[in-house]
This record gives sequence, C-alpha cells and structure tokens, in this order.
Amino acid sequence: MKTLTTLFTLLLFATSGYSQLPKLSSHPTAGATIFLDFDGHYVQGTLWNSGNPFYCEAPGLTNDQITEIFHRVSEDFRPFDVNVTTDSSVYLAAPLTKRIRVVVTPKPSWAPQAGGVSFTGSFTWGDETPLFVFPDKLGWKTKSIAECCSHEVGHTLGLSHQAKYSDECTLVNVYNDGVGGGEIGWAPVMGNSYGRNFSSWNNGPTPNGCMADQDNLSIITSMNGFSYRPDDHGNDAASATKLQFTDNNLSGEGIITTNSDVDFFEVFLPSVGRLVVNTRPFSVGPNNAGANLDVALQLLDENHNVIGTYNPATILDASFDVVLEPGKYYLTVSGGGNQYTSNYGSLGSYFINGTFSPFSTNPVSSIDLVGRQDRSGHLLTWNIVCDEAIATQEIEVSYDGISFTKVAALNGNARAFHYDPERTGNIFYRLKVVTASDRTSYSNGISLLQKGVSGFSVKATVVTTQVEVTAVESFQYILSDMNGKILRKGNGTAGKNVINISNTPKGIYIIQMAGNSQRITQRIVRM
Repeated sequence: MKTLTTLFTLLLFATSGYSQLPKLSSHPTAGATIFLDFDGHYVQGTLWNSGNPFYCEAPGLTNDQITEIFHRVSEDFRPFDVNVTTDSSVYLAAPLTKRIRVVVTPKPSWAPQAGGVSFTGSFTWGDETPLFVFPDKLGWKTKSIAECCSHEVGHTLGLSHQAKYSDECTLVNVYNDGVGGGEIGWAPVMGNSYGRNFSSWNNGPTPNGCMADQDNLSIITSMNGFSYRPDDHGNDAASATKLQFTDNNLSGEGIITTNSDVDFFEVFLPSVGRLVVNTRPFSVGPNNAGANLDVALQLLDENHNVIGTYNPATILDASFDVVLEPGKYYLTVSGGGNQYTSNYGSLGSYFINGTFSPFSTNPVSSIDLVGRQDRSGHLLTWNIVCDEAIATQEIEVSYDGISFTKVAALNGNARAFHYDPERTGNIFYRLKVVTASDRTSYSNGISLLQKGVSGFSVKATVVTTQVEVTAVESFQYILSDMNGKILRKGNGTAGKNVINISNTPKGIYIIQMAGNSQRITQRIVRM
C-alpha cells in the first residue's frame, strides 16, 4: 500500500534570486540516483494532487544556496552507493527503480502546512512519482531545506519517523528533535534535525512504540537496490594507504562508510621531529557545519601499539601534536561517538592535513624549562642559550603529555610565566622558541601536579644516555618500553637525580615516578 508521509516545520517566508543552475554529482559512477530539482517541474500521471497534473515553480534559490544544499544532502548519503545530482540528464539515465526526483518548489496549494511530503517506499516504484520540499515553509534556510530533502528521501527509501520517548516509555514527540548544542548537538535525520548541527542516520524508536527500533542503515542498504559504496582504504596495517610528505606536508582524504570501517594510513618519518596532524570531517562552513562524521583518530607505532587516541569531547575533528623518533607509524580514522550519540551513524568523508618539523641544528643550543607550585597555579622559569636574538616565545600546555595547546605568547625577553591550570591532576608544559632567523626550537617537557602539590620536572624528554629528574621529595621510578616491559626500577631523592639509560637501545620509553603525594608518567625518546 502506498502511504503518504509529511514533515512539519516552521511557517516562515522569504524571497530569493535565480540564475543558471550548477550541475553537480556526488558519486557519478553509482547507478542509484537522487535528483535535486531546482528549476521547476510539471507533474502528471502520479497520485499527487488527486491525480491531477500541476506545475511546480522554481524556488529561485541562488547558486550558492543550491550548492550548499547539494553538499549537505550529498554528505548525508555519502556512505552509500548512490549519486546525489542536480543534473536532470543524470536522473533520466538512471534505472527506473533506483531513482527519485526531489522537487524543491514553493507555495503548494495542496499541502499548505508541510515542509515536505513523500510517499513511503517510492524510490523503487519505477514511475515518475517525485517527492516535494517547500523552501518557503522552511524559512528559505539552506540547512533546513537540505535536512528536509534528506528526511523525505529517507521516507522514499522505506524509513518512518524517529520519535522521542521518556524514560518511562511515554511518547514525548513524534519527531525526535535530538539533544545537545554546539558542533556535537545531535538529532536523527528522520526526526526533526533543523536545530542541531550534527544529524545522522539512527537506530532508534518510531512513533509505533518505544521498543519499535528502526535500523536506518539496514533498511536503506537492503531494500532499494543499492548498498554501501566500496571501501576506499584498507582496514588494517597490511593494506594501509601510504601518505607521502611534500615539503614536510602531508594530506589525505577518505570516507567512513560503515560504523565498523577503520581506515589505515602509513607514515614514515626520516628523523626525529614533531608531527602535527589534523583530521576534519567534510563541512560547509565554520565549526564543522553540516558534518556527518565525528572523527576518531589514532596514532600507532610500527608494531601496531597505540601511542595515542584522539576524539575530542566537544568538537567533530581530531588532531595530535607529538614528537616522534624516526620510523614507520600508522594513522587510523574511524567514526566516533560523543555524549549525545553513539558511532552508529557517524559516517561520511574526512580530510587529513599534517606537517612534520624535523629537529636540526639551529642557533639555539639549549632551553632549560623548570617549574614549581606558586600560589594557585604554577610558576615556569627558563634559561635559553642562543647565538641570536629570540623573536617570540609560546607557552604550551597538555593534559595528556601528547597533544599541546598554546596558552600564552611572550616576547623574546621573557624568562618566567605564571599559569593557573583549568584542571587538576598532572599538567604538562613546554616552551616554543622562534629565533630572529625564524628557526623553531622546543624546551624539555615538564610535569607539575595541580593543585597544591609540587611536581617532578624532567629536564629533557629527548635524551642520549641519561634522564635528569628534579624532585622535592623522595620517589620511586620504573622505566619501561612501549610494550609495558619493565627495564629498570630505582629510587630517587629530593633534588636533582640522574637516571642512566645508556645501556638501553634507542627508542621510546615510559618513565613512571611516584612519591608520597603524587605520581606522574613521562615519555622519553632515547637517541
């Protein structure tokens, strides 16, 4: 039975200009097709309007608006082997039972209260039955128009609405309007996603009952003549895609097609240096507007040991900033979840950008950073030995000892800085120095405990034969490799301590130090 579904929205009105329409396609090799029709359409021979023919006006949207709508809808359907297009010739060439026309048109007299309307399951009917989206009922907002397009296409693919229920299983809203705010504020595509940035396909209840879960992805990929698009990158180290540096810069891109998809990339570092990588989801504007992927990023060593996992709590992109020894490393990209939703529908395209800064001889001979507890925060002081003037300095802070963020920019003459951390626990610091000839150097990393307890300080984290530790109390230490194998144990005293590691092979090690009032962990690179 052919059933009609409608999508409620705000009743707003605006006007817009019109120009020659762009011809865009998201996945040209796919047979299944979603046609976004912005230039008007004569409808006849369908169930719409009681079977009577009628003409749909063009909405008069600008090319920029059409392009944004296209990109937003394309990203919603990026995981699937389906082409989103604005080109009518592509639609007409598609198989009859694998296509749908989305007519974007204002002022429908026969559907005065709806933001969009469609027939459930009509994607595979094999006739000219379109669906409709009414931009005047959506306030002429590109995001709302795009969300409505994807929602109504979802109906034609066999999906019902996603509803919201209370903890007691009482229906709260036929349209689940999601939860949260900011980049990660989430709502299901088949609910009401106009007010949330992060919308996705969902496995959740329908208006038929709080236990009547609807698996969007399973329905889309099993009932409409298409499935997921082919995987573009291997899912293990053996099939990893190699990323090459060009002038110490690297880039890559990919698509997370399923919630079990993990894309592997291989990176080779020729020397010790700093590797900075950012992976961001596709978006149409600032703050990852229109993104469908919450990026989860991992860094692994050559033996596939995890060096770091990065999935920030409040944003959709992920990055790291680390110092590494020479060798082979792997980056993995997958769909992550957050406090508002799981990784079920965290799918879509992403872009990798990175820079490598090899450590080399420069005018800076040494930068010795030390720190201590000072009132409510930490006092950092340092000494620099350099053959030329210092142009700028930056204090960088980390809460995991891996990813550092700038918290202060200082002039070249500064040699002290007070900082009040925003968190408790171990706080890691380092100093970035740029000389007059634009050469960059970093100090040793130190760790201080917040609040009220003095910390240990490690003079340098890149060493050759020994590790120097300054402490204000006696302590015990354990030196282990990246696999957790303990190589050495010992005791230290208040003051300066020297731990000899000349008999250990070159590589990356972990040193743990514990006193009566604190415990810290520091990564050491043995050169």
